[in-house]
Formats: sequence, C-alpha cells, structure tokens
Amino acid sequence: MWEETEQKDADGTTIRAELLPGAAELIRRLRAEGFSIGLVADSYPRSPLNVLEQHGLLHLFDTAAISDIVGVSKPDKRIFLTALTALGVAESEYSRVAMIGNNLERDILGAKSLGLLAILIHPNDRRSSIPSGPEDTPDHTVRTIGELSELIDALDSPPV
Repeated sequence: MWEETEQKDADGTTIRAELLPGAAELIRRLRAEGFSIGLVADSYPRSPLNVLEQHGLLHLFDTAAISDIVGVSKPDKRIFLTALTALGVAESEYSRVAMIGNNLERDILGAKSLGLLAILIHPNDRRSSIPSGPEDTPDHTVRTIGELSELIDALDSPPV
C-alpha cells in the first residue's frame, strides 16, 4: 500500500489506497507461480483488507496477521509467527521466507529476529533507509516493484 494515498474514515480505518506501481501484477504473478503469500500489518483490522479488496487481491493472500487482532505490533516476533504458523512454515524453513517491508525498525528488525530474508522496499525518502546496526540491516534493498520482481526471480532461480 502506498501510504501517501491512504483515505481514512472518521475512526482512522483506511478505506482505500493506491498500491506502488506494479504491485498488484507482481502479487498475481507470484500467486500464479505457486508462492504462498501472507500479510503482516500494524493496523486496524479492516485497513489492509479494504485495500486488498479494492484492488481485487484479497483472495490471493493465504493469511493476514494484523496487529489489532494479534495483540502485538511489529517488530514483536509473535505477529510474524502468527503468519508463519498460518502458512505452515516450519522453523527450519524461515530463511526461505521473504519479508518485504518499508520500515527498518518494524519490518526488517522483526524479520531478521526470526532469520527471515529481509527485503526493504524504499520507494521514497519518507522513511530512513539507514540501518542502526546489523539487526535492522536488510538483506536486500529495492526502490521499485520492478526491482523487487527481478530480485525475487534471481532468488528463486538455482545458481548457475
């Protein structure tokens, strides 16, 4: 979701928002290729679901761990574990799971604490992309969905 485009109701729930260019297409492609897709979000329960429904993507997600439902926010491991458990990912497979997020302190720190592959998407300078240390240093940083798509393809391909 492109936070700068969020429209909220009187209670603060996001009712609609635009996605980064190419995001919907990437999600559809990954799902068609057999990837499991989960959402981990710090938000009111309906906010991310409203946006996914708006773009016709909700049915492509296998699970959603939302802070107001789970009871903890990122970077707390429990919100990530909620999604991983729902996806049926064994702890021995955590390093094969990519967490794609736009926030070093929440997304990247939380992902790294569990040994997930941490990918920072940094499309603008709204948030810092300078890690405070190894615990919030992303494994990869991309600026666009196109770069993310190329990275996923490279990571999913066996070495030559």
